[in-house]
Amino acid sequence: MNYRVKNLMAKSVMQICLLFFVVFLAFPLVWMLSTSLKPNPEIYSRIPTLIPKEPTFDHFRAAFGQQDLLSGIYNSFKIGVLSSIVVLIITVPAAYALVRFQTVINKSVMAWILVSQLFPSILIIIPLFVLLRNLALTNSHIGIILVYTVWSVPFVLWMMRSYVKAIPIELEEAAFIDGCNRLQVLSKIVFPLLVPGIVASGLFAFVSAWNEFFFALVLLKTPKLTTLPVYLSRFTGSEGMTRLGPLAASCLVATIPTLVVFTFLQKGLVSGLMSGAVKQ
Repeated sequence: MNYRVKNLMAKSVMQICLLFFVVFLAFPLVWMLSTSLKPNPEIYSRIPTLIPKEPTFDHFRAAFGQQDLLSGIYNSFKIGVLSSIVVLIITVPAAYALVRFQTVINKSVMAWILVSQLFPSILIIIPLFVLLRNLALTNSHIGIILVYTVWSVPFVLWMMRSYVKAIPIELEEAAFIDGCNRLQVLSKIVFPLLVPGIVASGLFAFVSAWNEFFFALVLLKTPKLTTLPVYLSRFTGSEGMTRLGPLAASCLVATIPTLVVFTFLQKGLVSGLMSGAVKQ
């Protein structure tokens, strides 16, 4: 009887902790929704309220009317998807080569990947801008996609390396014994097993490009080409006064594409993270 009581108490405590954790994670989104529906006097009131007393959609109209929000969402989504595809095309075969072919050069490459993560973006922005200007790639989506690709490749390559290491080499050796060549082993055994890792790594590259602000601010000048984070920064006036209502409405709309992507790829993401955490 005491064991059942202790077990019930432990489960209750765990459920309460999970409930608080979910509330903690969801509160910013709930507060953003609440702010987007409040009139300005209620937003700047000294007594904060969670449920709007007089809900209004004026902030949504201001967000879509004063700023080309949909254009920013489209640009960020296009750049994020294309940069993720390019990153995966580079990192998947590179990770396989680094794991399966152990050489001195490969070890040096992995060491350089770790060192490259130490450099902040502001340190390379001037030579990067000069390089892209000489190639006529500033103020273009192609240039920013190349920048995001180079910026994401080291970490994604490190992630994919752990997923490749989780695949037993005995599976490939058995396929070679059965008469498969290298290309058949990759297409029929390795790549299908890497799908969860590819999904997780692709989502990381997509989110990195979706949220990135500094490179987009410096390299993209035409309003129709700028990404969503740059559009959101325009809700801060020249006096430094942030328009919280339209900003909250815009941020709420901006979260929808990422929520849709994560909803459809949730199963692959979870299995990818779990498989990447296991090393053979």
